[in-house]
Amino acid sequence: MATKLEEYNRKRNFDKTEEPVGTSENPEKHLKFVVQHHMARRDHFDFRLEWDGALLSWAVPKGPSYHLRDKRLAVKVEDHPLEYRNFEGLIPKGEYGGGTVMIWDEGTWQPQTDAAEGLSKGSLKFILNGKRLKGKWALVRMKAKAGEDRDNWLLLKEKDGYEKSADGISEFNTSIRTGRTMEEIEKGEGEKFVHNPFKKVDAQLAKLVSTVPEDEDWLFEVKYDGYRILAFLEGSSALLQTRNGNDYTDRFQDVADSLIDWAAGRAMVLDGEMTVTDENGKTDFQALQNFMRNPKSKNLTYIIFDLLALDGTDLRNHPLIERKEKLEALMRNSPKNLHYSQHVKGNGKASFAAASQADLEGIVGKKADSVYSGTRNGDWIKLKCDKRQEFVIGGYTLSDKKASGVSSLLLGVYEEEKLVYVGRAGTGLSARRVEELANKFKSIEAESSPFNPAPQARTHEKITWIEPQLVAEIKFAQWTEENLLRQASFKGLRTDKTPKDVRKEKADNETQPQVSAEDVEKPMETPGKDLIIEGVKITHPDKIMFDDPDIIKADVIRYYQKIAVRMLPYVSHRILSIVRCPKGISETCFFKKHPGPGSKGIVTVSIPANDGEMEEYFYIENVSGLISEAQMGTLEFHTWGSNVENLEKPDVMVFDLDPDEGMDLATIRQGVKDLKSILSELSIKSYLKTSGGKGYHVVVPFKPAASWDVFHDFAKRVAEVMEQKWPDRYTSNIRKEKRKNKIFIDWIRNGRGATSVSPYSIRARKGARVSMPIAWDELDTVAPDGISMADAFLRISKDDPWKDFFQNNQILK
Repeated sequence: MATKLEEYNRKRNFDKTEEPVGTSENPEKHLKFVVQHHMARRDHFDFRLEWDGALLSWAVPKGPSYHLRDKRLAVKVEDHPLEYRNFEGLIPKGEYGGGTVMIWDEGTWQPQTDAAEGLSKGSLKFILNGKRLKGKWALVRMKAKAGEDRDNWLLLKEKDGYEKSADGISEFNTSIRTGRTMEEIEKGEGEKFVHNPFKKVDAQLAKLVSTVPEDEDWLFEVKYDGYRILAFLEGSSALLQTRNGNDYTDRFQDVADSLIDWAAGRAMVLDGEMTVTDENGKTDFQALQNFMRNPKSKNLTYIIFDLLALDGTDLRNHPLIERKEKLEALMRNSPKNLHYSQHVKGNGKASFAAASQADLEGIVGKKADSVYSGTRNGDWIKLKCDKRQEFVIGGYTLSDKKASGVSSLLLGVYEEEKLVYVGRAGTGLSARRVEELANKFKSIEAESSPFNPAPQARTHEKITWIEPQLVAEIKFAQWTEENLLRQASFKGLRTDKTPKDVRKEKADNETQPQVSAEDVEKPMETPGKDLIIEGVKITHPDKIMFDDPDIIKADVIRYYQKIAVRMLPYVSHRILSIVRCPKGISETCFFKKHPGPGSKGIVTVSIPANDGEMEEYFYIENVSGLISEAQMGTLEFHTWGSNVENLEKPDVMVFDLDPDEGMDLATIRQGVKDLKSILSELSIKSYLKTSGGKGYHVVVPFKPAASWDVFHDFAKRVAEVMEQKWPDRYTSNIRKEKRKNKIFIDWIRNGRGATSVSPYSIRARKGARVSMPIAWDELDTVAPDGISMADAFLRISKDDPWKDFFQNNQILK
């Protein structure tokens, strides 16, 4: 190493400069890069890549550029020691490189091809994962001119979606480490970033209970199935730590980067769950295990449920509800892999019932006024829909039917300092899992049993003891009277848990809440013929809302109760207009957009109308709001194209293909295909749903970025393009006389105050048809009015064709 850094050390007098001496021989776990702004004799940027135990270095006079046409000169200079990436400060005048040095960017880099060969041949392609520089880049050596002794290269940006129409660096003039400008570094001023008031915290833990608190001063959240992670954010750094103190930042680097970008230099401490979601949006612990082995999942999500410090202020002694309100406000425009954990106030039994019906792990209850004590004091509780907890693995068995591997795991919990045997898990062990476990067990085999007392081997099996270092998550049916597990199934290893902390989880009694899926579907009866569903009293449940076939009010309400898990993401927290038929569709129905008397789950809000006058509107928050509206005779739900938290930035665009009377279905379907093709040419992803009437709806999600005027005008232009390209097929004109033998591409519903029927809404028309999301490949098989309420029930048990709808990153400029 002395040879590699000889030139670097020779050029510097370390008695005068604070630059690091070049002695490091220990490369980092991941290849690091740093860009340092260097105001020396000439202002330039130093671009440095870790390689072979040193930092390869180039001086870039104009700095990197995100513009594809910019070819930035990069002069190769001497290698620098790895420690140099931490240097920020002054090099004394008169010394080599004398001037001010700022750490302008830093991160990791990854060669796209063989790096040694690329450096030798003069063409190095690589990916940068920095705070300011991201994506694909290249360094290309230039041919040396006659008599020139400089080793000149070009630093180029490659096309990958990160490129820009400008250099993209001019806006950044502060240190990524300390927040200081060059002038502030020169003056010796201290860091500009605020620090967190504490560097370590014990996680607040939930106590297992079996009864749901009924009072309203509890908040209930979903119990997520992942790793508990505490995030410490300061300046341009993020530390992701498990509850037992392990640093998992590198394992969840994408989330760490998103947290840094989102926090934008603000200091904060967060508490949440690192998860991977399945195709239905539920957290999937096994998928997280797979991610830990092969981190390529696109669904890694940090679900954040608490804010412990902000801008240097310790919030742990503030009431929980206040901390959550601050957190929710902070996260309104967070990246898609950061998710705020919503809560329900009160309604614990309904929350648990909904979790059971949705096959979730359970719910967590938290006292709304509780402080964050970092203990298991009963302020937080958990209720599990099924029985599962962590156990310590103390050995494994191998039956005589197998030559090698693992037949079952021997499990235990600690009672004081003693590991007590509680049974074995023999299911959930796939071939890949067995291979992985066997490899882990080899290095920790023990001569004697860690259990006290030791379990006995069964006939025709061999037991191998291991040191109690591994924690497994186990799902099981119940505890026997002998305190052994029944029907235990292995779900995965918990590297975030410490074995000595594993105890038998025992609720205040051993009976779990007796709420089943059947209980969810069966409303509670009240005196007379009224029902209670989701806490809402349902009057006249036998009233006929549709005839031929007869559909009663209770049927409609049960439909919305069951469909809520799919429907609420599209209808909650959006201004509503509803179609209400209090006596069924055979009598008068009316359209309503202003609120009446308040009901459960319905929120009234005052917003400026288009004429500037304030008007009262309303929206729903949860399933109770949905049921409250249905109780009042609401059949159809129509929504604004924006969320109430971002009212003036629409995020859902709807094109309604409204055909002329008598038009054949094949022509209507061709219209849908033509519209999709126009949008695809614009690189816009769209989704399809039935209208429940004559036509189809093509729906486009956007990030809430554009104004209503831009949004409205874009929709109009798309319809006009359709009209101009196929003038004999389509029209953008609302007038009916212009629609003869044509399809009206209805773009008008994309203006401020306009509404469109929500996905999963029943239509107030004969047959009680549903406006249902469908897959594109179903277009030719599902008619616009082809989904009934019964069909909708069957479809929600299958894959969701819109499962990635709210994960879009489309921006309308």
